[in-house]
Amino acid sequence: MKIGPLENKPAVAGTAGERKSKAAEPAVTATSGGAPEPSAKVELSAAGSAIASVLADGSFDAQKVERLSRAIREGTYRIDAEAIADKLISNTRELLEGGKI
Repeated sequence: MKIGPLENKPAVAGTAGERKSKAAEPAVTATSGGAPEPSAKVELSAAGSAIASVLADGSFDAQKVERLSRAIREGTYRIDAEAIADKLISNTRELLEGGKI
């Protein structure tokens, strides 16, 4: 690929700063009464809502997290595979009975 001198390049309309400022201006429509039209609608999933509510109610236990982190670092944290399997089976049954799967 041959690259020619800069003088042969086509002129760009406006500077980069001008293009950015025009792109950043919100669109105004007659139906919005002069306010910018929303560009997207955001909804949290059920899991996201649950996490947000836990964070909002202050039930986060930093001391418990620290104890678990320390046990993991020290190699003393025990994983109960049987309890995990039982809980997974229980959750799957609930989902199947509730018609969510």
